[in-house]
Amino acid sequence: MAAKFLAWWLTNSNAILTDALESIINVMAGVFALYSLALSAKPKDENHPYGHGKVEFIAAGFEGGMISIAGVLIVGKGVYNLLFPQPIAQLDLGIYLVGFSGLINFLLGYLLEQRGKQANSLILTADGRHLKSDAYSSAGLLVGLTIVYVTKIAWIDNLTAILFGAIILYTGFKLVRESVAGIMDEADYKLINNLVQHLAEHRRANWIDVHNFRIIKYGNTLHVDCHVTLPYYFSTRESHDEVKDFEQTVNESSQQPVELFVHIDPCEPPRNCTICRKADCRVREADFQLNVQWTLENLMRNEKHYE
Repeated sequence: MAAKFLAWWLTNSNAILTDALESIINVMAGVFALYSLALSAKPKDENHPYGHGKVEFIAAGFEGGMISIAGVLIVGKGVYNLLFPQPIAQLDLGIYLVGFSGLINFLLGYLLEQRGKQANSLILTADGRHLKSDAYSSAGLLVGLTIVYVTKIAWIDNLTAILFGAIILYTGFKLVRESVAGIMDEADYKLINNLVQHLAEHRRANWIDVHNFRIIKYGNTLHVDCHVTLPYYFSTRESHDEVKDFEQTVNESSQQPVELFVHIDPCEPPRNCTICRKADCRVREADFQLNVQWTLENLMRNEKHYE
């Protein structure tokens, strides 16, 4: 950030000011992200029975909002200086400083994004993507500054500022959108589909049916609840063992910790018999007729499956 503001002070370039203003957002967002990570790492307590992980969505939304504000200010400053031009000086030194700071941002962003993926942390991943997008903006900015340096056409500097201000604004909007989706528990279809496919590949005959399958994210922890249909004559211990096996199967397919709440439904002969694959069932009242494929669409619906 210091390097970029030094470059702007030396050159009076609006495009460089664009980059420098976004660096303020990087620092503010980094401080808030650090606080959010510390808070989300706290264990569950009486007031937060699902943990503190939701704060990561708030942090990502805060960062997205700050980025959006910076984008608006940058576009406005660029438009103002198109109408009221200002002289630009020492662009060669400004280019070197912006290039150096852009390289640092890319390396930091890459490291944050990789650690975020390993830890399944939205805020780390979002901060890493933000820094990398800032580095890409700096790369584009260097192209614009080089053109200004070679051609001596000053208005290209303001046009470059407006362009990258718009890109920054779009980046902020995407972060806010992702944050709101997490807070509102919007369904992550890709994540659900991966779990459903794993269940379908490892399903057991005693698991007659699964429906109302839902996932909620709390930081790096997943909360899954669903309904599982088991043979009605199973004892409480047998049902419990089947649910434990079901939970273990779900956890095997996820890189994130998974907490499950499973509602057990008893089978309903003869309706369930037609889709039941349990060959040794001693109370079967109808022949097996249809193997219901477990897919994203039919497991998410809150309705039992019959032939």
